[in-house]
Amino acid sequence: MAESYPLLEARGIGKAFLGIAALDGVDFTLGRGEIHALLGENGAGKSTLIKILTGVYSRDRGTLQLDGAEVTPASVADAQKLGIGTVYQEVNLLENLTVAENLYLGRQPTRFGMIDRREMRRRSKALLTRYGLDIDVDALLSSYSVAIRQIIAIARAVDLSGKVLVLDEPTASLDSHEVETLFTVLRRLREDGLGIVIITHFLNQVYAVADRVTVLRNGRLVGTRDLANLPRLELISMMLGRELQHMTRERQPGDETITTTGEAPIRFEGYGKRGSVAPFDLAVRPGEVVGIAGLLGSGRSETAFLMFGIDRADSGTATIDGKPASLSSPESAIGHGFGFCPEERKTDGIIGDFSVADNIALALQASRGWAKPISSREKQALAESFIKSLDIRPASTEKPIKLLSGGNQQKAILARWLATEPRLLILDEPTRGIDIGAHAEILKMIERLCAEGMSLVVISSELDELTAVAHRVIVLSDRRHVAELVGKQVTTDNILQAIASRTEAA
Repeated sequence: MAESYPLLEARGIGKAFLGIAALDGVDFTLGRGEIHALLGENGAGKSTLIKILTGVYSRDRGTLQLDGAEVTPASVADAQKLGIGTVYQEVNLLENLTVAENLYLGRQPTRFGMIDRREMRRRSKALLTRYGLDIDVDALLSSYSVAIRQIIAIARAVDLSGKVLVLDEPTASLDSHEVETLFTVLRRLREDGLGIVIITHFLNQVYAVADRVTVLRNGRLVGTRDLANLPRLELISMMLGRELQHMTRERQPGDETITTTGEAPIRFEGYGKRGSVAPFDLAVRPGEVVGIAGLLGSGRSETAFLMFGIDRADSGTATIDGKPASLSSPESAIGHGFGFCPEERKTDGIIGDFSVADNIALALQASRGWAKPISSREKQALAESFIKSLDIRPASTEKPIKLLSGGNQQKAILARWLATEPRLLILDEPTRGIDIGAHAEILKMIERLCAEGMSLVVISSELDELTAVAHRVIVLSDRRHVAELVGKQVTTDNILQAIASRTEAA
């Protein structure tokens, strides 16, 4: 009877944190003998959905069925008992134990009340043989490669659970040969009837191994499609939230000239870091907005980290006003007049228990040095000025910033950098997770700052944002700057085509 049902079926799943919806009515189905890719940008809701399926979070609403029977896993251990196992990117095994000890940790075979190591060794060898591994199970886990550890973790998860396997970014640390070894294992498990959910940002790998794909965006279901009938360009459109239509703004006369005439006082030449971003050339002029586009994992944020000195470049040079500039740390970048609003607002942007005034004054204080503290009076005046000019609500300078809405937190972080009067402002996903009103206000602010002569670099997965404000868009794929669109070339269609052509080639 169970065979008439999907192996795993989630319907109308909803989950909110502090009143903010992380998932809103999401449906997801997984069949027996299916590899199903779950895709979406950061903040799409992938991790939240997986945590609900695997017992880390409880759902606020909706139903979850396994083999046609409703289930509510109360913990990871409960989910494992039901048949749902998980392997994360960072393999959750113990490197100081042997392979056999890891495989049977917490469930070791015993004889006369003692661990039967001989039996554990026999079972381990038999188990790993099914995965094509002929290794010494008495060796420490640390003696094997990341790929082998991944397979060992999968073997343990499947042996514990046996119905559903969830893999979160399993190939992030693997080379191409190791990826194919892992995929051979996954195909074998699919043939055995296991249902596999895989989260990854490598589209070429999705097409290589998955049968179907589900795309989430901003906590909502975009759609579920068979990959055999889904063009790559259409999948990218689903992930980035736009159908293929012309959404470029009305370009004003002179929009193109800003990128082709005049000197660019800020230049990066051959700038890069091994394992992070391939060497790139980038020049930014006063009053110019340079957009950066690409899928998750393409190197968007890594480019910002290099420009702001969070990561140190190991190739190339940066010049400011024709002179070499060292950007070896955020302090040095601030000293050169750079500002940076990070993507992860809550973890990397605000200090939640500090007041709004303290948060706004942070960058200005850092630029002056801690030997010259900003007085309470000056800090108060600074905060009040930006609260008024940016319409930060509620208008209280002493309120802990964690109590403000996402949009008002974002405005406060912008105020922090505007207080330093930067010559270059880098914005990484400046409108993610904020309401429509605040979204429009921040885009207007970008245009105003540009008109006042500030240089801006805007990183966004919202293509309509980039087409609305950017004079030029740099497209990234596989951690490389692969295309540059200027002026009237800056359209949603062209950005998508550039991304798709590079992921197809990969």
